[in-house]
Amino acid sequence: MFGILCATPEELTALQGQLGVGERSELHGPTRVWFSTHDGRELALALSGIGKVNAAAAATLLLSTYGAKSLIFSGVAGGLNPALGVGSVLLGERLSIHDYGIVSGRQFTPTEYGVIPIGAPRLEEARPVPPEVRTNLARLRETMVGRLAKPVELGAILTADYFLNCAETRDELRAAFKADAVDMESGAVNEIANAWNVPLYVIRTLSDLAGDDSHLSYAELAGMAAHNSALCVAKLIDLLDS
Repeated sequence: MFGILCATPEELTALQGQLGVGERSELHGPTRVWFSTHDGRELALALSGIGKVNAAAAATLLLSTYGAKSLIFSGVAGGLNPALGVGSVLLGERLSIHDYGIVSGRQFTPTEYGVIPIGAPRLEEARPVPPEVRTNLARLRETMVGRLAKPVELGAILTADYFLNCAETRDELRAAFKADAVDMESGAVNEIANAWNVPLYVIRTLSDLAGDDSHLSYAELAGMAAHNSALCVAKLIDLLDS
C-alpha cells in the first residue's frame, strides 16, 4: 500500500482529482484518511494538517494502522533557489529539519534532528535520501520533462514550523544550507520514514518565492502548485509499480 500525505485542503483536492479518491474516510484524531486504488494498487490518502507534529502523526498512522510500505508527500513549498520560479516542481533528494538545535549566547545553531544539541556539529546542508529513492525521483523527473510547463528538478528541501515571508531569511537559508525550498512538514515525515525503514518520496511545487510578498503569491497560486505535485504523484506510482 502507498501512504500519501498532504497538509492543506488545496493539496487534498488536487490529489483526489488525480487519484480518483472516493468519499469514504476515517478520522483518527487530527488526521482524516481516504482510500482508493490506482491501477490495482491500494492507496491511503491522509490530510495531515500543517506543521511537523501533524505530519509526523499522520505518517505514523499510515504506517502503523494501514500498513503503508511507501510514503509520498505531495504539496507546495516556498522557493529558496532564485533559478526556480513559481510553479517549478522540486523532488526532494535532500531533506532536513532546520529549526532544531541549541541557543547559546543569544545565537541559534541548527543541528541534526534528534541528537543532543550540546556539542553537536552544526547542520550545514540537508541530508541525502536513500540511493533507491533518489534513483526513482530521477526517473520521475525524466518522465515529467515536457509534461508540465514548468521545470521539474531534484533538490534540497528544508523544514521548519513557520511560513517564510522574508527575503533576507530566504537568502540566508539558501546560503547556509544550499537548499532549494522550505516547507513545514517534509523533514518530520522523513524522520518517521527513516525510523520505520520505509522509502519516502517528497514532491513539492513552488507556490511562492518565500519573500516579502509570498503570502500573496501563495493565496493566488497554491491550487496550481498543488495540481502540479499531484500530477507527479500519479506518475510516480506508475513508475514504482513498473
